Amino acid sequence: MTSKPLTYKDAGVDIEAGNTLVERIKHLAARTTRPEVIAGLGGFGGLFALPPDRYKEPVLVSGTDGVGTKLKLAQLTGIHDTIGIDLVAMCVNDILAHGAEPLFFLDYFACGKLDQEIAAAVISGIANGCEQSGAALIGGETAEMPDMYAIGEYDLAGFCVGAVERDELIDGSSICEGDSIIALPSSGPHSNGYSLIRKILEITTERDVEGCDVATLLMEPTRIYVKPVMQLMESFNLKGLAHITGGGITENVPRILPKNLHAEIYINSWKQPPIFDWLQTSGRIDTAEMRRTFNCGVGVALVIPQSEVSDALTTLETCGESAWVIGSVAADEGPVVYV
Repeated sequence: MTSKPLTYKDAGVDIEAGNTLVERIKHLAARTTRPEVIAGLGGFGGLFALPPDRYKEPVLVSGTDGVGTKLKLAQLTGIHDTIGIDLVAMCVNDILAHGAEPLFFLDYFACGKLDQEIAAAVISGIANGCEQSGAALIGGETAEMPDMYAIGEYDLAGFCVGAVERDELIDGSSICEGDSIIALPSSGPHSNGYSLIRKILEITTERDVEGCDVATLLMEPTRIYVKPVMQLMESFNLKGLAHITGGGITENVPRILPKNLHAEIYINSWKQPPIFDWLQTSGRIDTAEMRRTFNCGVGVALVIPQSEVSDALTTLETCGESAWVIGSVAADEGPVVYV
């Protein structure tokens, strides 16, 4: 038995390192602040006051998510400064599907041994994502858990709250036969399908896609669609929004449709980006499996009246979006039909 008194640091948890990290990231959170934020980092809870003169009947919309096994690829490649954007995107794009403006965000960072450089890089990405979405980073948690995670490994979770007026809530209930479906492009696989992607990387040595490094393409962060969608909501009747995450178009578009309708997707209306061709060829994946695993180049699908399509596409173009009509809503309940 040792005669030396044990400390928490002896057990693998360095309290001072955690405190130092908080100080290092305070300026990152400060970049994302909004007037409604009452207190900054360091308290037991994040404080955010809804402005009473802004909302008549606000509905709070919350979301939580992670980035799946894309974390494994981040740790393998050493690319840590964009995975935080993925974390924010997966949460804010989900609440955006209900028409909610993201208000604030919190993160959870867990590791076996705290590496301040890696943690700071990850959190800088989170702050970047918050800036892109307009959400304030008002708090989070850093957990150092030796023996739970191997050295060099970490895990992430994100939590977002947004608000929307009750009469502007998007729930898909007004979608009807003949409505059009508009697509906004993805930036790659986003944060879905990476368990399969890692299997593909194990069975192929080809690492080039049209002159680009595969790992770089696969680490491209998830796009955040808040600004163009909020712009669209100001002038158009946005009836439904599907965030194309795990399950692809095949599983996610039906989630927003009334029971008596189904979606027809014009499969020739776009060409999936080269990274998806590489995945399909390298993994020998059949087309149906691709469509229900990956987004295949479509980040979100928006349902609007057919009469508003032309003007809506023009508005999205002014926002820098390359949007297109990807399908329409048809009568009778059923799965997505690719035509």
